[in-house]
This record gives sequence, structure tokens and C-alpha cells, in this order.
Amino acid sequence: MYDVVALGEAMLRLSPPNYMRLEQTHSFDVNVGGSELNTSVGVARFGLNTAWVTKLVNSPLGKMVANKAREHGIDTSHIVWSDEGRVGIYYLELGSTPRASRVIYDRKDSAVSKLAPGEVDWPKVLKGARLFLTSGITTALSPSCRDATIEAVNEAKKQGCKICFDINYRAKLWSAEEANKCLSKILDKVDIIVTTQFDTEEVFGYKGSYEDIAKQLKDKFGCSVVAITLREVRTVLTGGWTSIALADKLYKGKKYDIEIIDRVGGGDAYTAGFIYGYLTGDVEKAVAYGDALAALEHSVPGDLSWFTEDEVKKQIKAAGYRIQR
Repeated sequence: MYDVVALGEAMLRLSPPNYMRLEQTHSFDVNVGGSELNTSVGVARFGLNTAWVTKLVNSPLGKMVANKAREHGIDTSHIVWSDEGRVGIYYLELGSTPRASRVIYDRKDSAVSKLAPGEVDWPKVLKGARLFLTSGITTALSPSCRDATIEAVNEAKKQGCKICFDINYRAKLWSAEEANKCLSKILDKVDIIVTTQFDTEEVFGYKGSYEDIAKQLKDKFGCSVVAITLREVRTVLTGGWTSIALADKLYKGKKYDIEIIDRVGGGDAYTAGFIYGYLTGDVEKAVAYGDALAALEHSVPGDLSWFTEDEVKKQIKAAGYRIQR
């Protein structure tokens, strides 16, 4: 039985070194990442029994992705392997003020986009699981992947498993109208919604303060918790991070000043910290762990979280910048 089961795509990330532009580079730094995998790594490193479900092509690149998940203690035994499709790729050109970072996706016809209902034995995978995680990215990949995601959500609901859904709107994958239509059929089954002000306004048209937006989502879909991450952008490499969560009352997180080594994966780290705090404590702990892990995640390159619970606890207690000896 798992504490967390996640469904989603992982891709190879290729980045020019030393802040070079794609046109300049002669080599790439290679990383593995994807929203649900990133979050799975975070909770697995905190000690939760975690399974990640996806569909991968049976090739060296597909095996590379699965190996990266296993490296962090994630159960990959429910991955669907295929002789067709490919591993998606995205190119990340890291920016420096005043030049913003830039992402180019090359993910069409990825193996997971061909995932269809019936390929995963969800009653077996979700039996006894405490929480199921997926996102708007997974539902946007293709109509068949959307149906497979809905199949998983319905089974999680049937088994009494908590469901966490990160809206994660990607305009390059689908329109706001498509996202609204699809997600409106899913979110009324969800216990925890994680989102941003931008994603919520784009998909649902909700405006107002963060508290107002959270209340509108909570009232519309009847979920237990809505968490909204709040990013302050100062320059490409500096900013601030905090969050709020609306449950029985409004919870406000600690604000962190961050120097950004790598922005990608910060939101997924937040979701990991939030899920861990929620499953081992309450919403207040969830917000504290989510904010601390997200802040730390910005300090290392790559999509994945490489931090321990002890490091998060120290961050919450304001460990400061002195060398830890």
C-alpha cells in the first residue's frame, strides 16, 4: 500500500551550460523532470512510500527516466512500457537579468500521450493508497491520456483515497476553454487543489485577492483545501516565495527571499512539501513544509528536489546562511 500514487509525464531536459543561448551551445546539461515525478521525488525523499505511474517507450531514454525515479526510492513497477512513441524533450535556456529564461517543448507523440483507459490496473495500484496526485498537464497531453486520468481519479474517489490536483495550466498544450471544460469535470472529485493566481484566472476567469480566488474555487468544486502559491518576481534571478491555503480557515505561509539558481520545479517542490505536511500533520504544517521546500528547490539546478525533511525543518526554523558544520 502506498502513501502517494502519482500519474504524469516525465521528459528529458536539455540546457545549454553557463547561461549560453541555444544557438551558441555545443553541449547540453541533461536532466530528467516532469511535474508529478518531481513531486513524487520530494515526498519519497521524506520517507513516504511512493509510486509513479506513466507510460514510457522501451528504449535507453525511457529506461533513463525510470532509473532516475528509482534512484530516489520511487516504485516504478506500474509503469506501462511500449515499443511505440518516444520520450518528450524540452530545451531550457537559462536567462540572466534582463534576459528571461526560455523553454522550447518537443514532446509530441510521447509514449505517455498515448496512454489509454484500461492500460493501468488502477484498483490494484490504488488499493489502500492515502493520496493520488495528478495535474492539468497530464490531462492536456491527449484525449486518450485525459480519459485515462479521469479513470484514475474515479477509481481513487471510489477507494476513498485523497486526491490532490495541481492545475498547472500550459497554454502550449491546450486552450483555456478546453482546460475549463475538462477540469470542471474533475475538480469536483478532488480534495486538494494546488494552483497559482495566473492559472486560475486564465482557466476559470476568477479575479480578486488570493483569498477571494481560493474561496471561489473552494465554493465551486467543494474541495477541502485550496492552496495558492505566490511568487514575487524581482529580477530573473531574485524573487520572493510564499503561499496561502484555504481550508477550515485561511493559512498564510512564511515569506522567503530567494536567489534563483533554477526556477523550474519550485511549484512541484511546494506540492511535495504540502502533501507530506498534510499527510503527517495538518494544513498549517502543509503550508510551512511546502513553502520551505519550494524556497530550497530554487537554490539547486535541475527539476528534482534533493532535500531531506531535516533540512526543511531547519529552514522553517530560519537556519540562516552560516555554513552547517
